Amino acid sequence: MKKNDYKERMFDLLGGNIDDMGFDEKMNFVSNIIIEFEKENEHLRDTSNKGKSWKDEELKIILTDAPTKYNCLKYAKIFKRGYGSIEQIYRWATTPSKDMSDKRQNDAFIQQIKRVAKEIGFRG
Repeated sequence: MKKNDYKERMFDLLGGNIDDMGFDEKMNFVSNIIIEFEKENEHLRDTSNKGKSWKDEELKIILTDAPTKYNCLKYAKIFKRGYGSIEQIYRWATTPSKDMSDKRQNDAFIQQIKRVAKEIGFRG
């Protein structure tokens, strides 16, 4: 299919009614569907840094932004990582140490996240 034809079909679809949603509500719904689609098809994009160590600077960049689905996807793409790893960074940054098992408290990656979060004054 040609790009222009695809665009026209998308516009037709976006112009239709969805359960009497208003325009803004519909656009939020569509945005969430696109995020879901990208998450489910993560294997189709470059995730060549998946499983590699994180640099403090990368963690700082992530933790200075809000923990939204959009930001998780954005940083997964920027850093060529999986969506879940970005989600986990936010989760570990906000999980109190007292709520973690001893094994987790001693995990080097989690300690790195906690240290960086503290350095930048991150509050969850």
